[in-house]
Amino acid sequence: MGVDLLKILNVTEVGKGEKILVFSHGFGTDQSVWQKIVPYFDRDYRVILYDLICAGSVNPAHFDFNRYTSLEAYVDDLLYILDAKGVQNCSFVGHSVSAMIGIMASIRRPQLFNKLILIGGSPRFLNDTNYQGGFERAEIEQVFSAMEANYRAFVEGYAPLAVGADVPEAVREFSRTLFNMRPDITLFTTRTVFNSDLRGILGRVRVPCCIIQGDNDVSVPVSVAMYLKNHLGGRNTVKILRTEGHLPHLSAPQLLFEVLRRQLPR
Repeated sequence: MGVDLLKILNVTEVGKGEKILVFSHGFGTDQSVWQKIVPYFDRDYRVILYDLICAGSVNPAHFDFNRYTSLEAYVDDLLYILDAKGVQNCSFVGHSVSAMIGIMASIRRPQLFNKLILIGGSPRFLNDTNYQGGFERAEIEQVFSAMEANYRAFVEGYAPLAVGADVPEAVREFSRTLFNMRPDITLFTTRTVFNSDLRGILGRVRVPCCIIQGDNDVSVPVSVAMYLKNHLGGRNTVKILRTEGHLPHLSAPQLLFEVLRRQLPR
């Protein structure tokens, strides 16, 4: 895709600070999910945002079902963007699946990152022996079936659960970006995410990490945050947000900002 990738993924920049801050969104959203967070930082940072190739804001014709079969291709995209933008060092904020994309990118190119902020990240969403990822395989298969049977009904049921908190504006916004996704791409991406198991690579991370986790998240239990802290190879901290749901940047942006402000280099 060459240099067109910057246009395809809607790469944008705001702010003129010397330090660079990269925001990468999670499944079901796009870069607009950061709209209540970025204004807090664009005075002091050069902020880079982009859309994952699966996002509804990206032309679905660019989604290559043969290429995006694992998260490695998403890591390739992130590193391409940083290189194309001349980034030599940055702080990275990744939500959900992008937390893992950031982890993988930092293993490949540790010198690119001074800090990883991991919001609601999980190396494996499925339960396993002595590991509680949050979901049984049968539960996930039911989710896949629901997506295939009636995508609208799936979104209308899932969005309030994911947001968790009684914040109708956040539910509407998450529903909007989910509806923007083409259903076959949503299903394919969900399968990719839920079939991923990145537990074995965590010890190779050397970049300091801050793990941010909501204390009542339907997608990721608090035990996963502690698992990350104990298995990531760098210096790590965990910050538990007293908030509902999987999307604090939508439902509790002020609360999330306060944590980010304390964790990011000044």
